[in-house]
Amino acid sequence: MKIAVTYDNGQVFQHFGHTEQFKLYEIDGGKVASSQVVGTGGSGHGALAGFLQAHGVDTLICGGIGGGARNALAEAGIRLFPGASGSADAQVEALLAGQLQYDPDTVCAHHEHDHEHGHGHDCGHHGHDCGGHDHGGSCGGHN
Repeated sequence: MKIAVTYDNGQVFQHFGHTEQFKLYEIDGGKVASSQVVGTGGSGHGALAGFLQAHGVDTLICGGIGGGARNALAEAGIRLFPGASGSADAQVEALLAGQLQYDPDTVCAHHEHDHEHGHGHDCGHHGHDCGGHDHGGSCGGHN
């Protein structure tokens, strides 16, 4: 198993199509055997699915992700866990333990970034960027 996480300074990066780095984790026997940070070389959006496939990735943990990228990942046979936030390493450990907090409905539409979206709080203060969408009052577990 090989897991990729959209990566920025130790954290899960929140915009898949704009990620400049992934942290790749080799999993052996249910544990992280090794990890490395790789740059995307400026690839974006749909091209990133091919980038991950070329690196042998079968699982992706990320923040927001658009529909086109979701389709490209599905075609590449890569399992997707969107809506994650926090430490990249901690998210991988949580996935391996079956305890990853993620939102399968998280979407990132890059042309609709209206950050005043009626949550009753600013999601950014919790280290989670909703990507400008209304999630029914729920943002990374904070109401």
